[in-house]
Amino acid sequence: MAERPRVFFDASALIAASASLSGGSSLVARLCIHGLATPLVTRLVLWEAERNLRVKFPASALLDLYRLLGELEPEVVAVPTPAALRLASDVVPSKDAHVLAGARAGKATHLLTLDRRHFLGTKTREAILPIIVCTPGEFLRAVLP
Repeated sequence: MAERPRVFFDASALIAASASLSGGSSLVARLCIHGLATPLVTRLVLWEAERNLRVKFPASALLDLYRLLGELEPEVVAVPTPAALRLASDVVPSKDAHVLAGARAGKATHLLTLDRRHFLGTKTREAILPIIVCTPGEFLRAVLP
């Protein structure tokens, strides 16, 4: 039997999962809640998601995120080291290096993101291998029969 995927959620995927129960991010979160994948985050990703929700959404959205995290119970990976951040900055912009470094530190098999600009380009995806960078829809198509 294959090992469960280790899915690193970036802030955009967490926000989307908490905002829509029927969206792809939420469906990936449900797979994790049911033990079919292991969810991973860092405190920096949690902080980024919270900050973005406070600025761009009504207060109820923050409660939705907290509810989701309570159900999801993600594995919180240690904050990446400066050396890991430097290495990740060779692949993605410095402001997003913490996401890639966190995924690497957590031994993620997948990095779940909606950030097309910084993560989902072909060259970036190839540079991040063996971690599979994917949208929620791509992840679901790959893991569901």
